[in-house]
Order: sequence, then C-alpha cells, then structure tokens
Amino acid sequence: MRRRSIPGEPEPPSKGELKRRAHSVQELADRLVEAPESTLEALGLPEALNDAVLLARRISGGSALVRQKQYVAKLMRRIDVEPLRAALESRDAERRLEARRFQRAERWRDRIVAEGTAAVEELLHELPQLDAPAFRALAEEARLEDGSGRPPRARRELFRALYAALAVS
Repeated sequence: MRRRSIPGEPEPPSKGELKRRAHSVQELADRLVEAPESTLEALGLPEALNDAVLLARRISGGSALVRQKQYVAKLMRRIDVEPLRAALESRDAERRLEARRFQRAERWRDRIVAEGTAAVEELLHELPQLDAPAFRALAEEARLEDGSGRPPRARRELFRALYAALAVS
C-alpha cells in the first residue's frame, strides 16, 4: 500500500524503497560498530551515537548485540549518513590497497627466491628506484638460505624491502 501523495509534492517512497533504505542504514551501523577506534574518532560522531557504538562494542554477542546495533541504526537515521558511508568506504578501499600491496610483495619475494636473477632484473626494471647492488645481494642471500634449513632472515628482509619499494611506486 502506497502512502497518499499530496498534489504538487513529489511521490512518496514506496514501502520497498523505505525497507531498502532501512537495511542500508542497518548495514552501515554494523560496519560502524566493527570499525577500528581510530576510524570512529576521526568521524566525529554525535555523542549519543558514539556512546551507543561504544556500548555495542562491549556487548559480547547474542540478541542484546543485535538490539544495540538496531539502536545505533535508529540513531543514524537522524543524521546524514553519507559522510559516514564515504569515510568507511575510503577506509575499506585503503585496506584493500594495502592487502594487494602485501600480496604483490609476497609474490615478488617468492618469485625471486624461485627464479633468481631473471626475476630480480625484471623487478629492477619495473622499480628503478631500488638500490640494484644491495637488492641483488639481498635476493642472492635469500636464495641461498632457502634450501639450507636456516631461519628465513634474508627472506624477511627481502620482503620488507619489496614492501617498502612497492609503497613508493
């Protein structure tokens, strides 16, 4: 059943649209409760909403947590949620980028240890800012320790160097 429209006013949203909006705000409330403390502080939430989110974090689980998250969503309906959504999306995009960089550094490290000089030269071509002699020495040390049974100290150093170099590129 649709709400009655007033002549000259825009058509009111349908019941389905209202439900979609409510579910969207609820999902955002759940993400807000699970967001790190630093993100929460950066958002500058109203005091009542901030207190409700902090309380939801202290609740261990069950139906009380569900009710508290619903209360957070109810409080969120009173404010403009688009800045919150944008901030959380930005944080998520940053985390995805960081994860890709981590995985890329792992792949390069594994490839350098497995293939040797050819992979190192390809990497140096892709990342010219690397100190080539030092990086070649580190790669060779990682290759030598790979089959020796020693602790993977050079592999870790190689990974750290790759991770830092990929952050700059």
